[in-house]
Amino acid sequence: MTDRLSRRHLLGCGCHLGGAALAATALPTSAFAASLSSKKTDMSPDQALKVMKDGNASYLTDSPVRAAQGRERRIEIALGQTPFCVLVSCSDSRVSPEILFGRGLGELFIVRNAGNTADTAATGSIEYAVSQLGVPLVLVMGHSRCGAVEAAVSVVRDNAQFAGSIGRMIEPIVPAVLSVRDKAGDFVENAVRANVSRVVSRLRTASEPSLLDPLKAGKLRIVGAAYSLDTGNVDFFDEG
Repeated sequence: MTDRLSRRHLLGCGCHLGGAALAATALPTSAFAASLSSKKTDMSPDQALKVMKDGNASYLTDSPVRAAQGRERRIEIALGQTPFCVLVSCSDSRVSPEILFGRGLGELFIVRNAGNTADTAATGSIEYAVSQLGVPLVLVMGHSRCGAVEAAVSVVRDNAQFAGSIGRMIEPIVPAVLSVRDKAGDFVENAVRANVSRVVSRLRTASEPSLLDPLKAGKLRIVGAAYSLDTGNVDFFDEG
């Protein structure tokens, strides 16, 4: 009886020790967690922009994408993120940023709303990513046949009205539409690009030090682009 109790006690201790060892490997120390959470990308603004351009080029040719994703990547970034690009894009379901640029988990800090505008929430998100996460690139991307821009065009051209929050949502796009009202070419497509350029300009001339200081120091670039639903190409037309 004594032998059986001794063996049972020994096995019990072993289980507890094994569990403790597993817990020690699964749960990093606070110092290690802090170092992960404070880590930032080492990419420069130009390097980050090149990665985005190369990613879209690969997407256009249906090249195999080795994006960072899956269980190992999820565990790797669980305690901290190191995105290299803030992507301000439209909420349109046909515009999927990670797919268009061949990126994976933890690489893009995405700010999406209909019409890719920079309202308070969007601007605050951008400032957070740049100042706290050290992101070196902000890419503002519109797309062809954008529904929000089309709505703003209809307001200018046809005096259309939209009830509730939709009307308030497209108000910031109207000035961009007005700026290209007499421009030759497709009204909506011109307005899409004007809307992107307007957002880019507002961010570049922001009074907030969180954006202005890294811009002046060359540690941040704010770039405009437009995505074609038909070709899949991203045209980087406002690179500063």
